[in-house]
Amino acid sequence: MKLCQYFLPRGGKRVGVVEDGRVVDITSRPAKVASVLDLIVQGRSAAGVERLARRLMKGKRPQVTLGELEVPPSPRRGHLLAPLDPPEVWGAGITYRRSADYYTAHQGRAKGIYDDVYESERPELFFKATAARAVGPNAPVGVRRDSSLTAVEAELALVVGAQGDIVGYTCGNDLSAWDIERANPLYLPQSKIFRGCFAFGPVLVTAGEIRDPHALELRCRVRRGGALLYEGKATTGDMKRRCPELVDWLCRDNPIPAGTVLSTGTGILVPDEHALRNGDVVEVEIAGIGVLRNPVKKLG
Repeated sequence: MKLCQYFLPRGGKRVGVVEDGRVVDITSRPAKVASVLDLIVQGRSAAGVERLARRLMKGKRPQVTLGELEVPPSPRRGHLLAPLDPPEVWGAGITYRRSADYYTAHQGRAKGIYDDVYESERPELFFKATAARAVGPNAPVGVRRDSSLTAVEAELALVVGAQGDIVGYTCGNDLSAWDIERANPLYLPQSKIFRGCFAFGPVLVTAGEIRDPHALELRCRVRRGGALLYEGKATTGDMKRRCPELVDWLCRDNPIPAGTVLSTGTGILVPDEHALRNGDVVEVEIAGIGVLRNPVKKLG
C-alpha cells in the first residue's frame, strides 16, 4: 500500500492511499486520522496501518491523480506534501563499502575512521533533522551559505512504528556539506543539520508491499539548466547492515517515537565536481517507491 499526504486549497492537508496512480482521500475526523502519523500511531504495526487505511477507504472514490499533485508547493493549487510529519529523523552512515572507500580516499591515507566504522559491530547513527528541517517532493532542499561542496545522498529511508518495527519505506535525500565534514569529523552535525537538509517521499510504501528492502535499485540524478549533469545507481543489496539491525541499534536505550524516519546510508557518491548549486534539480528514484524530485536553494 502506498500512502501520501497532500494539500488542497479548500481542504488543507489530506491523507491519501495511492492506487494505480489515483489518490483516495482517507482523511477522517471521526476516526481521528488527519495525518499519516495518526495512521502509524493507531495502526501500531505495518499490517495494522494497512487495515485501518482499507477501512477508511470503503465507499470512497479517488478525486485526484498523483500526477496532478506532482507540482511545486503553492497555497493556490493541490500538491504533494512530505508523506509523514516525522517527530525525528535519523541517519546511518558508512553502510556501503564504497562509502568507506570514498571517504578514506579523501583523507589521503590507506585506512581511516570510516573503515573502522564499516568494519565495526556498531553502526554510525546520527540525528539528522526535525520535521521543520525536512521537506517533501518538489520543495527546495538547502545548501548552507558556508559550504561550497554540498552533495545529494540518495538513500532508502524507513519508518519506525509504535512497536519499534518497520512500518514503511520511502526515498530519502540526506544532503551533506562534505567540505565541512572533511575539515574535521567533529563538524558532522553542522554538515548534516540545517534548513532543508533532508527530503523524503513522494509516498510511503508499507512494509508489506516491499518484499525485500535489500533488493531495491536506487538511482540518483542531478540536473542543471534542464540538462542531466550526473546519474548514478546502486542497489540496497550492497548494504552491509540490514534495516532491522539499524533500527535495533537506534532504539538501544534511546526511546524512539512512532513515525521516526531512519535514512539508511548511501551507495552513490556524486563526484566533487558536481557539487550542488542554486537552481539545480536533484532526483532520487527507488524501484517500487517512486521518484523524489527537489530543486536546490542556496541558503542565506
